[in-house]
Amino acid sequence: MPVFSLPPQLHVFVRDWLSANNILLKSRDGHVLIDSGYVTHAPLTLQLLTSERGIGAEPLAKLVNTHCHSDHIGGNAAIHAAYGCPIELPETEAPFIEQWDTTALLLDYADQYADRFTVDAVLRSGQTHVWGDLEWQLRAAPGHRMGALVFYNAEHRVLISGDALWENGYGFVMPAALDPDALPATRDTLDMIAGLDVRVVIPGHGEPFAEAAAALDRAYRRTEAFEADPVRVARHALKGLLAFTLLHRRRMALADLPAYVERVGIYRDINQAVLRLAPADLVAMLVTELQKAGAARVEDGWLVPGP
Repeated sequence: MPVFSLPPQLHVFVRDWLSANNILLKSRDGHVLIDSGYVTHAPLTLQLLTSERGIGAEPLAKLVNTHCHSDHIGGNAAIHAAYGCPIELPETEAPFIEQWDTTALLLDYADQYADRFTVDAVLRSGQTHVWGDLEWQLRAAPGHRMGALVFYNAEHRVLISGDALWENGYGFVMPAALDPDALPATRDTLDMIAGLDVRVVIPGHGEPFAEAAAALDRAYRRTEAFEADPVRVARHALKGLLAFTLLHRRRMALADLPAYVERVGIYRDINQAVLRLAPADLVAMLVTELQKAGAARVEDGWLVPGP
């Protein structure tokens, strides 16, 4: 694995698949945190912030979000309550937060949760901000989330990519039947990242990595597969959503899952628009695929996280 270093004032708290990574940028002018994790993990996020690797008893100047999915904004309210710091997020995401649109934010619509908070300032693509004594270029990164931003530091060639690029793929994309712009935007975002001189990627999930070109190659191949098969896009999205909920709930009764995918809006809408399966057949497909991927297993009538 390639060896790389990060600027000393940049600290990454690598979380799991329920909470996005937290990126802390330290500075005498004020510490900045990027993304806050899932709501149930907020106590751990606060513990990490006050740890020796964090900021201890020092104030937090600002909380920034790459985009507004629950695993990135779930700790916002708790961090604001603890530090009183302003919260800044992408401009086109702000109205959804201000209205607390739980469908657009994929909260109750996807059986996910976050505590309500307010927006203090918006971030716009094309802006440059200095966080942690480093200059960050803000770039639009639509696809997984149409209002998402990524942050690029040209001096150290570091990209904070959110869910726009992981080492093995990117965040799920809505099928064209529900959002025809999502997949083309995903390809445009990959093209934008490919045009940057990137040495290290700090993704929203997983360890930071140096092989940006290899990651982009894998992401392009996934995109080509999605472009060729709308059903694959739908299966991938629902599989990821169910795996996420399973991490939150820790176990789900198999007998209850057909009613669950009928009740929760995003499963119902994607199924009706693309897959058109009976609820029991949809569940059987998702459970089988999660088991094959090692993301879940069946124990005594319950679906539990894998392996």
